[in-house]
This record gives sequence, C-alpha cells and structure tokens, in this order.
Amino acid sequence: MQVPSLNLPQVLAESNPSRYGFLWRRFDEIHGVLDVFLQHHFLSRTSASFSENFYSLKRVAASGRERPAHLGLRGKHHWCSLILLALVPYLRAKLEQVLAKQRDEDDFSIRLPQTPLQRMYRAFLAAYPYVSVGWDSWVFCQQLLYVFGRAKTHSPFLWLAGVRLAHLTGHDITNMDLKPASPSRAISSSVGERLRRLTSTVVGGVALSLSTSLSLGVFFLQFLEWWYSSENQNTIKTLTSLPTPPPPIHLQNQEPLTRHSKACPLCCKIRTNDTVLSTSGFVFCYRCIYVYIKANQRCPMTGYPTELQHLIKIYSPES
Repeated sequence: MQVPSLNLPQVLAESNPSRYGFLWRRFDEIHGVLDVFLQHHFLSRTSASFSENFYSLKRVAASGRERPAHLGLRGKHHWCSLILLALVPYLRAKLEQVLAKQRDEDDFSIRLPQTPLQRMYRAFLAAYPYVSVGWDSWVFCQQLLYVFGRAKTHSPFLWLAGVRLAHLTGHDITNMDLKPASPSRAISSSVGERLRRLTSTVVGGVALSLSTSLSLGVFFLQFLEWWYSSENQNTIKTLTSLPTPPPPIHLQNQEPLTRHSKACPLCCKIRTNDTVLSTSGFVFCYRCIYVYIKANQRCPMTGYPTELQHLIKIYSPES
C-alpha cells in the first residue's frame, strides 16, 4: 500500500512556476527518495513497511526462526524488501509514463529516425503491456491461492523477498516502545552515562511522537486532497485550470510577424496545424510546441508546468 499524500509540489508549481516548477517535474524522483528513507527506517526498526506497521503487522522469514520485530529485518530480506517496496513501483510508474508518451507519438504519427536501438526500444514498449497483464494475473492467482490457504503470502513481492506477514505480539510492541538497558548501563551512575541515557530516552520519545503524528498526518493530508479536488468546489486547482496569463511584454518589441494573430511565437512564422496549450491559452504550430514541451515540460510564454496531454489541436472549417 502506498502512502497517500497531497501534491504539495503541484500546489507550489501553480503558485510560482518559475521557482517551484522543477518540484512538480521531479515529483516522482523526490517521492521515490523519501519513500526509500521511510521504508528503510521502518524495515530496520519494526521489521515491516510503513503501511504494514500501521496495521500492527511485521515481516518474518518464510523459513527459519522468527526474529523479534524491534531487531528489524537483516541481510537479503531487508534489501529485497526495500527494493520491491520502493524501487520497483518507481520503475513501473516511469515505464507507464514512457508508454503513454509513445502512444501519443503513434497517435499523431510522429516518427523519429529509426536506429537499431530505437527499434529495440519500441519492441520493448510493445511487449510491456503483455508483461504487465502477466504480472497482474500472477498477483490475482497468488491472492486467490492465499484466500484458499494454498499459499503463505498474498503478494508475489513478499514471495520474492522470502518473507511473510505476521501479527505483532505484545512482546514485540513492548520492545519497540521501550529499549531495554544493558546491565553495565544499569550499574553505571556517571554523569556522562546518565546524560546519554536521557538523550536516548528523549530521542526515542521524539521518534515515537513523529511516527504517531505521521500516521495521523497521512489521513489529514488525504482529507485535504479530497477537499481541494471535490466536484462541489467552484474552482478546482489543477494544472489545466491556471489563471489566464497577461500578454507577454517581451513580445511587443519583436518583429511584426510575431505579433500577427496567426504567427507562431516559437518559429515566428504563420502557424500550421494550430495547437493551443490548455495551461496558458497560447496557440503554436503543433510540431514546434510538441518538441518544446517534450524537452522542457513548461509553456514557453508563461513558464507554467505543462505536459503533452495539455496540447489541444484546433480544427477549423478551412482545414
């Protein structure tokens, strides 16, 4: 289960595209890095992912002796779980985005120069939907076998990591809340040892408070996301409903052709195959704006964050 979150980078990009636009363009990378640190922390401290720990579950080795939850996962079980929890979903999301862009190129008949590497790339993209269907079928069969008691895990990810889920015991919860002190620390009464013990207690309390606050904050952010995307709102804050930008001042000093109502602001020629950006309202040649958006992911006139799906082709009776 992924952690739900409000798209804060999207809100910042809408409020100040020139300064915070890169946060929205690199949102997947930022989210992936934070997810790696979060899952690594919980796997090391609770033997579970963030969502599994929230539901009082832990990961134990599919074969072998069960370890206490507060000792965390170790060795290959830890790293396999981390890769399958954070890296694999990121790579799959990126593949889905590339596949969507490839479909857009095929729809508009945009063919780049063909090389052997590009042909292999297109062949991989053509085969990926079948691989995805095969994976989804595996997940369904694994869950079906788990329901009927024929499998120990409900997810292929758990099977690949060599672990299974189990409920936390009272002993596990006690050990995670209170770290036992060693006999040498109990005997020692020096000022440095007392200070170290006090610091450890404070840090443990802060960590526990942050964990609890994070759990509550997730649902609060989910509520905010629902509130701002509700159909009952008069204005939905999305990238496709940005305010209409004022006319660019720097265009007033250009050649008369660029100020012509049918001139493309990029190539400064009469537009061909008119295409409008839904994020800003400016009209360009389709090929000019397609190449620019694919390379820069922003409107060339206003700087608003823009994707290929925001291109809208204009069809006139003359065409």
